Amino acid sequence: MNVIPAKWLRLLAFVGFILLIGFVIGYSSNPKGTYAGFVKPWFAPPAWLFGPVWTLLYVMIGIAGWRLYERAPRSTGMRLWWAQLALNFLWSPVFFMARQQAAALLIIVVLLGLIGLLMRTIWHEDRPAALLLAPYAVWVGFATLLNAAIVYLN
Repeated sequence: MNVIPAKWLRLLAFVGFILLIGFVIGYSSNPKGTYAGFVKPWFAPPAWLFGPVWTLLYVMIGIAGWRLYERAPRSTGMRLWWAQLALNFLWSPVFFMARQQAAALLIIVVLLGLIGLLMRTIWHEDRPAALLLAPYAVWVGFATLLNAAIVYLN
């Protein structure tokens, strides 16, 4: 009888939780419909790109969080991981459902700062986890510019 080790079940739980919440927020906030209505800058990607990008990023964020949890579940890094995740999940409802793009801009600026602080905090204790977050930081940086441009143009 093969039993899946508990640590692998926790990995599945981390990634599955993030993907599930991301899907629920994405589905309930109707981002494609709202996004289509904005005047967008020249560098705005097509709406269909966001789903695949976020799916991949959520998997990477989940793996990074799992690694941090396995090492030290009550660490500063883990607290920062949960804080950035909360802001990540808050941004879409504020931007798309509440249609408060300026408030969403404030959220995403703080989110970007938290991701950077998280990466810096965990760099020496778990460099692979920090590196897993690098594409996320780049994407959120780009999304911050896009959010700012949408606020400006609309």
